[in-house]
Amino acid sequence: MCTAATYTTKDFYFGRTLDYEFSYGENIVITPRNFCFQFSRMGQLKRHYAMIGMAHVVSDYPLYYDGINEKGLGMAGLNFVGNAEYKIPEKEKHNVSPYEFIPWILGQCATVKEAKELLQSINLVDIPFNSELPLAQLHWIIADKTQAITVESTKSGLFVYENPVGVLTNNPPFQEQMFALNNYMSLSPQEPQNHFCSSLPLHTYSRGMGAIGLPGDLSSQSRFVRIAFVRMNSVSGDTEAESVSQFFHILGAVEQQKGCCCLGDGKYEVTLYTSCCNADKGMYYYTSYENHQISGINMHRENLECARLILYPMIKKEQIRMQN
Repeated sequence: MCTAATYTTKDFYFGRTLDYEFSYGENIVITPRNFCFQFSRMGQLKRHYAMIGMAHVVSDYPLYYDGINEKGLGMAGLNFVGNAEYKIPEKEKHNVSPYEFIPWILGQCATVKEAKELLQSINLVDIPFNSELPLAQLHWIIADKTQAITVESTKSGLFVYENPVGVLTNNPPFQEQMFALNNYMSLSPQEPQNHFCSSLPLHTYSRGMGAIGLPGDLSSQSRFVRIAFVRMNSVSGDTEAESVSQFFHILGAVEQQKGCCCLGDGKYEVTLYTSCCNADKGMYYYTSYENHQISGINMHRENLECARLILYPMIKKEQIRMQN
C-alpha cells in the first residue's frame, strides 16, 4: 500500500511512500532528454522532457514508480488492487501500457492541463512488460504547482478526477475516498468547543483534542483521511530545508512500521522508502526504512542531453551522526 501527497510553499513539492513487504531493487533514475523510450504500441519517443524518479530498471528500461520532469510535473502510481482494469488496444487511441504511463505523461506534458488533454485519447492496455513482470493494478496522481488529478482505469472505463486535496492512497476508488471526508468535517487543528450539551461543564484536558476521531489505523481509507487532514492543515516556512523537512513530516503521519501489518509467513508491510521532490528545481530527496537521513539528487547537475539512463542506488544503511 502507498500514500502520495503534494505540498506548496515557495516551490512545489511532490512525493510518496512506498509500502510493501519486499523491494525489487529500486534506484533513483534520471532519464535524460535523448533516451529513447520504446513503447509497446506507440513506437518510439526519441526526445522528451528529462525526468527523475524512483524506478526498477529492467533491460535498460526504467519502470517508474513515481517521478517529476524538468517542467515541474509530478506523477506516481499507487496500488489499486481489485478495481484497476486495463483494456485491449483500440484503433485511433493512444494504447499505452501502465508500465509506460509515467514516462508517456512526464515525457510530453509540462502541466496538468497538458496531461488532461493527452489523457483524452489514451487507452491503458493490458500488455505486461514481460512474462515475469505482470502488470500492477494501479491508479495515479498527476500534479503541478496549481492543480492535481487522479486517473483510474476500471471496468467502467478511464476516469480523470479533479483532486482538490492533493493526496492519494489505494482503495476504495477516489470518489469514495473523497466522499468519506464528509465524516470528518468536524475535525480541526483548533481546540474544540462544547457542542455536546450546553448544560454540561465539558472542557478540554489536552492539546490536540480538535482532531479526536482522526483515524490512526493503516488501512488505505484511513490513511487517505489522515494524510488529507495533515496536508491541508500543514504550516511551514518556505526555505528549502523547512519545506523538505515539513514534507517528510507530512508523509511521516502514514508511515508503516515493521510488525504492525502482518501478511503471514513472517512477512510484514513496511514503508520501504519515502520520497520528496522539489518539482521546480528537479531535486529528488528520499529516506528508506533502514536510513532516516535525507539523501538528495539534483538532476540538473547531470548531462540531460545524453541518451543513457543515470542511476543512483538507494542508500539503505542507517547513518547516525554521533555528537561526542
